[in-house]
Amino acid sequence: MTNIFPGLPLIESPLFPALKADWGLTTEEERIANDLHEKGYAVFDFPDAGLDARIERIKQNLGPRYGIAFDDLQSDKTIGARRIQDAWKADADVRAIAANQVVLDLLGKLYGRAAFPFQTLNFPVGTQQEAHSDSVHFSSLPERFMCGVWVAMEDVSPDAGPLFYHSGSHRWPIVTNALIGRRGFGGKLQSAQDPYGAAWRALCDAYGTTEETFLARKGQALIWCANLLHGGSHQNDCRLTRWSQVTHYYFEECIYFTPAFSDEALGQLDLRDVSAISDGRPRPSVYVGEKLTAHRPALHRRSLRQKLKRIFCD
Repeated sequence: MTNIFPGLPLIESPLFPALKADWGLTTEEERIANDLHEKGYAVFDFPDAGLDARIERIKQNLGPRYGIAFDDLQSDKTIGARRIQDAWKADADVRAIAANQVVLDLLGKLYGRAAFPFQTLNFPVGTQQEAHSDSVHFSSLPERFMCGVWVAMEDVSPDAGPLFYHSGSHRWPIVTNALIGRRGFGGKLQSAQDPYGAAWRALCDAYGTTEETFLARKGQALIWCANLLHGGSHQNDCRLTRWSQVTHYYFEECIYFTPAFSDEALGQLDLRDVSAISDGRPRPSVYVGEKLTAHRPALHRRSLRQKLKRIFCD
C-alpha cells in the first residue's frame, strides 16, 4: 500500500494497520510496532550479547563522575549528579549502545525514515522527574520524528524511582507554545518543562489516565514515542541505585529544533545543530528534500511579520 502520509511516522499513521503488512516485520517486530501504535511505548530485550560487560565498564568509567559513594550501601545515592549528558564522546560502550545497528534498523522500519542517535544521558539513580513530553525539548518538522530508547542497567526496584508513563498519551495534542498562549523564541527558562506542566496535568485529568510504572529487568529496553508523557517515580529508598542509559534519536530528512524556544507560527525556530553518534557526520535540517543553508533565509531569523512587510512595502 502506498504511504500517502510520509509526514507521519509509520507507527503513528492512521493507515498503520494496512501499511504494516508491507514492512516485512518479524513476529517480534510486529509486536513492538503494535505496542508503539496503540500505547506509545514498547518493551524489548536490548540486542547486544556483550551488554552485561558494557554495563560494568560504564559503571566503572562514569561512577567517579557522579560524586556518589556507591560502595557505601547505606549512603544516600540521590545527593550527587543525576545525569551525564553525551558520555558517548568519551566512552566507547555508551556509544556502542546508542549506535546499536539492530536498534537503528528496527527504528527505520517502524518510522519509515532512517534513524540516527544524537544524544545520550546516563543515570545512576532515577530522575524523579514529573510527567513530561520530550516534544518540548526535541522536535522535528514534520512532527513526531523523534523517539527515546531507555536501557535498564540493573533490575529496577519499586523503591528506586522506576520509570513511569501514561499509556496512549502519544495520541494527545502536542503541547506547544501556541497551544498555551506563550512566546518562546529568544526567551530563557530555568527548566524548559516549567511552562507546560499545568497543560500536561490537565490532559491527564481530561483523559482519565494514571501512571504506569516500568519495573525493568537488567537488559530490558523501552522505546517511547515523541509525545508520550513519562517521568521518574518518587524514590522511596535513597540508598538504591537505578543505573540506566537513554539515547534520543532523530530521523533523516527533517528540520530539527527546540520547541520550548521557538514560535513556529512566526517562522522563528530555535534550530539544532545535530550530528549522528553512529557516524559522526552532521545532519542538516531538510524540508521535503531541500536543505536549509546559510544562503537562504533561515526559518529562525525572520518573522512572518518581517516577510509580509517586505512583500507589501517594496
